[in-house]
Amino acid sequence: MSAEDLIPQLTSQTVAGASRGDQLLERYQASLTGVFGTPQAVLVRGSGARVWDADGNEYLDLLGGIAVNALGHAHPLISSVLASQQSTLGHISNLFTSPTQIACAEMLLRLAQAPARSSVFFANSGSEANEAALKAVLKHRQEASKSRILALEGAFHGRTVGALSLTHKPAYREPFGELIEGVEFLPFNDLAALEHRFDDDVAGIVLEPIQGEAGVQPLDADYLLRARELADQHDALMVLDEVQTGIGRTGTWFRHQAVPGLTPDLMTLAKGLGSGFPVGALISFGEKASTLMGAGQHGTTFGGNPAATAAALATLHVIESEGLLEHADGLGAQIAEKLRALPQVTQVRQYGLHLGVDLALPSSASARDLVTLAREQHALIINATGDGTLRLAPPLNLTQEEADEAVTRLSAALTSLTSSSS
Repeated sequence: MSAEDLIPQLTSQTVAGASRGDQLLERYQASLTGVFGTPQAVLVRGSGARVWDADGNEYLDLLGGIAVNALGHAHPLISSVLASQQSTLGHISNLFTSPTQIACAEMLLRLAQAPARSSVFFANSGSEANEAALKAVLKHRQEASKSRILALEGAFHGRTVGALSLTHKPAYREPFGELIEGVEFLPFNDLAALEHRFDDDVAGIVLEPIQGEAGVQPLDADYLLRARELADQHDALMVLDEVQTGIGRTGTWFRHQAVPGLTPDLMTLAKGLGSGFPVGALISFGEKASTLMGAGQHGTTFGGNPAATAAALATLHVIESEGLLEHADGLGAQIAEKLRALPQVTQVRQYGLHLGVDLALPSSASARDLVTLAREQHALIINATGDGTLRLAPPLNLTQEEADEAVTRLSAALTSLTSSSS
């Protein structure tokens, strides 16, 4: 049997009575758990910043798998290294290691400018990376007889139990009752509250340099630096969740590098790291952070396997060799300038190719309506984080022409929504 026989057909195939996409969605709803609601479409292939659905419709993708596809869809090098690695050596467990795992860890430490005796733990996702960081904080809390962990209102760190304990949104937390005790949420960017509530009983503080789920909201540099000072002063760990902001998304390798003098104790990564292949990482800065957990105190079956680390290594290589940090910074600024000129746009927060766009819409419409309309009528895939805010996270190798086309399509979608709602 060939691969083509096993993988569902990738071409458009209309069946009498319903489109192929609608038929597949019916099968989805009959066979998959409903935690994601109803999918917007059935996608069958992609190339760069474009994807095609089961009925052959082409879309321009500014969502990028929620900031995951750093190099777009089906990047030739990522596809090549995955095929090569998988045909050479696939999963081996963490009873063994591989050259790609070692090389990827070394490259991450170099890019993070991590000091001597720093280390990398590979996971499969951002939630898993945050679970590892939280366990390090819990270990420190236990050993130092502390009880409190600080996080921020508006934070999103994942949906596993530990990561959910650090996630603020009540709708995500409340259905599950008590989570990890001792987590306290501070108001976002409130320096006075940070200073008032940080004391010797705090074991760690977990921060996103930019809150993506909250609408691409950045922490002030002063806030981040003061948090670093207070963590040092009170023997607490500073954890930076760079799952979304890392790997060049904001025009620097990691967002905290835009704040001179700021180094975390622990930093979590995922999303863009494998450019679509599932891989996450926890970087521990320095010997103290790297030795918080010893042999047997944490682990993962799949984390750091040869294919995952090959994809990550290739992603890092392409971003570095093709100058995509500078490209993201420059192109993101151009997109932001054009968006600010649209009459329905009230504010744009732009950090590389990580953009939050606030909208002034008719009272009967929302940004979520715009997402649907943009996809259905203008073949544009975007994402809303609230009733009036979009989050854009296109591939870091988005071209100038694609960026211009995206703004044109978004402008047309905004006009359509405004006209139909007024």
